[in-house]
This record gives sequence, C-alpha cells and structure tokens, in this order.
Amino acid sequence: MAELKDRLRADLSTAIKSRSAVTVATLRMALTAITTEEVSGTEARELSDDEVLAVLVREAKKRREAADVFTAAGRDELATRERAEGEVLDHYLPAQLSDDQLRALVTETVEDVAGQLGKRPGLGQLGLVMKAAKARSANRAEGSRLAAAVLAALKS
Repeated sequence: MAELKDRLRADLSTAIKSRSAVTVATLRMALTAITTEEVSGTEARELSDDEVLAVLVREAKKRREAADVFTAAGRDELATRERAEGEVLDHYLPAQLSDDQLRALVTETVEDVAGQLGKRPGLGQLGLVMKAAKARSANRAEGSRLAAAVLAALKS
C-alpha cells in the first residue's frame, strides 16, 4: 500500500550492503517512527504514502532542530551527524517551495478563502487560511515558513 515505505525498506537493504552507517541508522530510525505511528491509537493500521511522508517530514524537522541545538552547545560532531541524517531523509521528501512559489500559493489561498467568506480574511481567520494553505502546500513548505507567509499576507 505505502510505496514510500517499501522504497525505504529497499534503500535500507542497499545501504546495509554498501555499509553506509549513517544511511542505515537513519533509515532504521525512519522505519521505526513509521511503525510506531502505525501501531499508535486504538487499532494498528497501515499508513498511506501521505501519512508516511508526514512522519518523514516530522523526523527531518527533528534532525534540523537537534543540529541547531548541538551547534549552539558547541557539539559540532553531533550537529554534523544530525545534519547528515537530515540529508538522508531529504531524499524522500518533495522539493520545497521557493519563496516566490510560497507567496503565490498563499495569495491564491487567501483569495479562495475570501471567496468562501464573501470578504477578505483578516487575522481572525488565520486558522482557516492556514488549514487551506497547509492542504494546498502538501508538505512542500515547512509549517513555520507557511505561517510567516500567511501572516504577512493577512496583515497586508
């Protein structure tokens, strides 16, 4: 069902054969996070590709944040490892939107929400616009970038 999960497993097998320690550790961690997500809740289920992608986005974000914390603490060797793990995960994520593409997406979303509401949305409708923009971006923009762009569009 989840082609992305199958690709991760196949790439793990290849990484084991090529003895790429960072890739093996990262893919094992990602597959473990996916399995944990599958068995969480009241009933075990198989995740769709979109749900697997959401898990990978979350794990990649953890790696970036950990690298920043390690760098701030002066632990450059650990920061380098976290960045390397993040780069492995980035191969499975969709390309991120450029700033111009993000602004265009947010502008279109604000116009759509304005059409639904019958007026231009303000800061009071931030949640409504964010929900629509997040669905439209489909994991191609990090949440903080998306939120900043939506806030800028609503304030202007």
